[in-house]
Amino acid sequence: MRPTGNTIIGRATVIDGDTIEIHGQRIRLNGIDAPETAQFCKDERGEEYHQCGRLSADFLANLLAESSPTRCEIMGSDQYRRLIGNCFRADGQDVATAIVRAGYAMDWPRHSGGAHASEQEEAKTNTLGLWAYHFEPPWEYRAENRVQEQQVHEQSTILPLIKNTAPQSCRIKGNISVETGERIYHVPGQDYYDETVISAWKGERWFCSEAEARAAGWRRARV
Repeated sequence: MRPTGNTIIGRATVIDGDTIEIHGQRIRLNGIDAPETAQFCKDERGEEYHQCGRLSADFLANLLAESSPTRCEIMGSDQYRRLIGNCFRADGQDVATAIVRAGYAMDWPRHSGGAHASEQEEAKTNTLGLWAYHFEPPWEYRAENRVQEQQVHEQSTILPLIKNTAPQSCRIKGNISVETGERIYHVPGQDYYDETVISAWKGERWFCSEAEARAAGWRRARV
């Protein structure tokens, strides 16, 4: 079923631990925040142990597959043009509540008003999901990453090969899919071009032509 009013119903594809896609519409789960794909959990010795963003995404994929289709009541949109929604499985289970209760996402007080705080405390107390490890709140991880990328940008005259700004006339963005790890490139004018950020430290890069991108093993984004 296609979008009807403020509701979207259909088979959900998982983008990451707190974002899904239904009928080509990206929907951010309202009031929660899951680790980024590149974010690692650490063990008790402080060493990187698991790619916790991947664990969150895998949990969400399994959760939704158990009872499909997914229904999302749309509340608005964010600065990345993603819709914000309260989403439910076919059996009526609230998806955001379920993923926080299982320990694979956090209540995001800035946007939730503490709506999932009790589920988070229960998961943390019982060391469920990611709470069995040590990890940064995703919003803090992103803030630190923005600082690091800004430092890379400021050093670009010294280290041009890892700069996060487009080389002259090379404006094609080579992105790595959060969901599958697939290498996808975006050209100016495509739907997600402006919001796509190139993180060289993750292996993402700029291309000067589509032929160059395809030769390197990347495919063109479908939208």
